[in-house]
Amino acid sequence: MNKIISRRSRLSVLLLLALSLAGPAVMAQGAKDLNVPYQRPAESIAKLIEAPATPSVLFDSKGDWMLLMERAGYPSIEEVAAPEARIGGLRINPAVNGASRGTSFHNLKFKKVSGGQEFNIQGLPAKAKITDVTWSPDEKQIAFLNTVSNGIELWVVNAADRTARKLTTASVNDAWGNAFSWTPDSKNLLVKLVNPSRGEAPKSNTTPVGPVIQENLGRPAPSRTYQDLLKNRQDEALFDYYLTSQLVQVSLDGKATNLGEQGIIRSFSISPDGQFVLVSTTHRPYSYLVPSSLFPYTVQVWDRQGKVVKQIADIPLGENIPVGFNAVAAGPRNVNWRADQPATLYWVEAQDGGDDKKDVPVRDIVYTQTAPFTQKPVALVGTKLRFSGITWGDDDLALVTERWWKTRQERRLRVNPSQPGAEPVLLVERSYEDLYSDPGSPVMTKNQFGRNVLMTDKSGQNLYMISEGGSPQGNRPFLSKFNLATKKANILWRSEAPYYELPVDVLNPEKGLFITRRESENDPPNYFLRQIGTKKLTAVTKFPHPSPELIGVDKQLLTYKRNDGVTLTATLYTPKGYKKEQGRLPMLMWAYPREFKDAASAGQVKSSPYEFTRINYGSPLFWVTRGYAVLDRTDFPIVGEGDAEPNDTYVEQLLGSAKAAIDEVAKMGIADPNRVAVGGHSYGAFMTANLLAHSNLFAAGIARSGAYNRTLTPFGFQAEERTFWQAPEVYAKMSPFNYADKIKTPLLMIHGEADNNSGTFPIQSERFYNALKGHGATTRLVFLPAESHGYGAKESIMHMLWEMDQWLEKYVKNKPQPQTMR
Repeated sequence: MNKIISRRSRLSVLLLLALSLAGPAVMAQGAKDLNVPYQRPAESIAKLIEAPATPSVLFDSKGDWMLLMERAGYPSIEEVAAPEARIGGLRINPAVNGASRGTSFHNLKFKKVSGGQEFNIQGLPAKAKITDVTWSPDEKQIAFLNTVSNGIELWVVNAADRTARKLTTASVNDAWGNAFSWTPDSKNLLVKLVNPSRGEAPKSNTTPVGPVIQENLGRPAPSRTYQDLLKNRQDEALFDYYLTSQLVQVSLDGKATNLGEQGIIRSFSISPDGQFVLVSTTHRPYSYLVPSSLFPYTVQVWDRQGKVVKQIADIPLGENIPVGFNAVAAGPRNVNWRADQPATLYWVEAQDGGDDKKDVPVRDIVYTQTAPFTQKPVALVGTKLRFSGITWGDDDLALVTERWWKTRQERRLRVNPSQPGAEPVLLVERSYEDLYSDPGSPVMTKNQFGRNVLMTDKSGQNLYMISEGGSPQGNRPFLSKFNLATKKANILWRSEAPYYELPVDVLNPEKGLFITRRESENDPPNYFLRQIGTKKLTAVTKFPHPSPELIGVDKQLLTYKRNDGVTLTATLYTPKGYKKEQGRLPMLMWAYPREFKDAASAGQVKSSPYEFTRINYGSPLFWVTRGYAVLDRTDFPIVGEGDAEPNDTYVEQLLGSAKAAIDEVAKMGIADPNRVAVGGHSYGAFMTANLLAHSNLFAAGIARSGAYNRTLTPFGFQAEERTFWQAPEVYAKMSPFNYADKIKTPLLMIHGEADNNSGTFPIQSERFYNALKGHGATTRLVFLPAESHGYGAKESIMHMLWEMDQWLEKYVKNKPQPQTMR
C-alpha cells in the first residue's frame, strides 16, 4: 500500500464513518446535524483565534541585535490536508521533501537592543515560509530555510546591509534531522540535498511480490505502541527515496561541492575547528516494529573532503532495548563533539547493557577521543545513575547530570576533563520533581570556536545560573552565581510581584547586564535590559496585547487540600466585571494529570499568579468570554510514595482531586457545583473519561485526542512502565472503556483522524464511542479530517471550539434538570 495519502480525498469517507458510528441514538438528531461543514464559534471566541501572533525573537550572543520572527495565523485546511508520506514514524510532505505539519515565519526584521530601532530585510522571498533561522558563528550572517511549492531552499541574510539572497535551489532535504550547519569560519554551510537524479517516487504496486513476515526467535522484544511504522516493501522503498540525501558544502557565493557518499543521513555536525564532520547514517535492516530513530546506523568521522577517517560505532536495530524509562541501547550513544576542544569526540556507554533492572555500581561511562582518533578512547567519568547530559566549559570544567526515574533522583557533578578518571565533585543532589530546590540551568557563552560553553566569572569559580525560582508564593525566577567550591548559590536578582520576569541571557557579566522577558496578568511578555544592583529597566520590545478582550478578566491562584492531605493548586478565571452578587457561574475545569513519587513535591505551586493570561487554540480560557468560570492548570497529582506506584491508586486520587477542586470554588461562592464540566487533551482526555466513569461530579465532559483502553498500549503508557502482564489489574481499572456502561454524564469526544501520538490511535475514540453508544450514553464523536494529535488548520480549530461551545451551552450552562448538591 502506498503510504502517500491524500487526506482531502478521505473527507467523504470520514463523514460516512461518522454517520455509521453514530447509530440510532444520535441519528435521531437528524442527518443534517451530523453532516455539517466546518462551523465558526461565537464571535467572542473566534476573535481570540484571529488575533495577530506575537513575534518570536532571537538574540545575538553580544546582545547588540535581536531578530524578530513574525508568524502568520493558523494555516488553512487545504494546507494541512496536503498529501503526506507516513513512513518509519515520520511524516513527510512529498511535494517538498520536508517534514509535514510544521510551523513557519513569514517575515524577519532586525532590531537594535540598545535604542530599539527596527530594520526591514531586503530581498526576502515572496510568500515566505521560513524555518530553521540560525546565526552564523561570527554573527555576521543568518541562514534559514524557505519552503516553496516544489521544495525547500537555503537562504542567507547579511546582517551588515540587511539583504537576503538564495543560496540553493529548492533541493534541500529536510525530511529528517538537521538540514544544514554553518562551518566554524562562517564562510560555508554544509547542507543535505536530495538526489537530483533520483527520478519519480516508487509507484504503488497492488500485486504483492510475497507475504509480509515478522519473526522473533525466543528473545523478548517488547516495545511501546508507535504510529506510522513501515508495513511492507513499498514503504521501505519510499523511506529510501525520501530520506536518501547528499551532503554538500555550499559557499556564500553559492558554489556547491559534494561531500562523501549519498546515504540516509540522520544527523551531521562539524568539529569546532572545522576539520572534521561527524555523520550518522541509517542502514538496513529496517523494522516494522519500531520507528526510524531505532533503525541501525553507523557513526563515522569524515574529513572535509568526505573521506571516512574513523568509524566510531555501528549501532544495531533497537527492537530489543529493555522496557523501562532508564533503559537505553547498548554500545556508544550520544556521540558528539566537545564544545571546548578543536576536535575531540565524547560518547556514553552503558555498563549494565542498557538494562536498568540490573544492579551495577556504575551505570554509564563517558568516553572521549581526540583527533586523529587513533588512540584508545579515554574514560572521563562514570555515573551512578543514568547519564542525562554534559555541559562543557573548558579543560578544567564540565558539568555532568545523571538521573534515575524510579526515585526521581538527580545528581549534578563537576568534572575536570584534564584529569580523566578522577573522582567527580557532587554539586547538587535532589529530587527533580522538587521545584523549590532547583538551582536552575547554567548560562552559556560563546568560546573561540563559536560554540556555547559554561559562563563563569573572572575567578572561574562561579557559574551564572537562571532558575524558574519555584516557591510557595509561585514561581519567582532568579539569576544567581553558583559557587563551585561552597556549592551555594548567591541570588543576584529575582523577579518581584506583580510581575513574572524571567532572565533570558547574561550579556556582560562584568557589567552585570542581562536580558529578561517580563509580563504581568494583563501585560504581554516583552523584553527588557537590566543591570544587576540597580532598579533601572530599559524596554527592548513593546509588543501589544494580542487579545485586549481578555483585559479585566479576573485571575486567582487557588491553594487547597485533597482528602488525603496533598496540597493542590489551580488558576481560577472569572469573566470581566463579575461579582459574586450576580450569582454562581457554570464552570469549565481543565486539567492534565502528573505522576509524583512524593506528596511534598506534588503539592508544590507550579506556576505564577502574575503570568500573562495567554490563550492558544487548546486553552479553556475562551469560555471566560462566554460567562463561565474557568479552572485551569487544575492539579491532579497521582502520587506513589516508597515502593508504591502512582497508578496503583489512580482512580481514587483522581476523584479526590476533582472533588477538592469543585468544593473549593463552590465554597468561594463562585461556581455552581451542579454545572461543572471537566475536560482535557490527550492524557487529560483519559482523565476526563475516568472521572465520568467513576463519579457523578460533573454535568458534562470534553475529551480531546485521548486513549481509553490500556490493553491497546500493553507495554507501558505515560509514566507507567509496568506492562499489562505485570499489572493487569492496574490496566483494567485505569481503562474507562471497561466502565462504559457506568457513564451517564454527556461526553463530547474530539479526535484528529491522523493522530500520530504514541498510544492515542483514533481507534481508541472509535471503540470507546461504540461502547458508550451501545449502553445508551449521551455522547458525540467528532473526527477532524487531516489533523494530528495537535490540531493545526484554522477551520479545524474553529470547528472544535464550536463543538465544545455547543456542548457546554446545552449540557452545562443551560443544564435541563438541576441535580442535588453533592
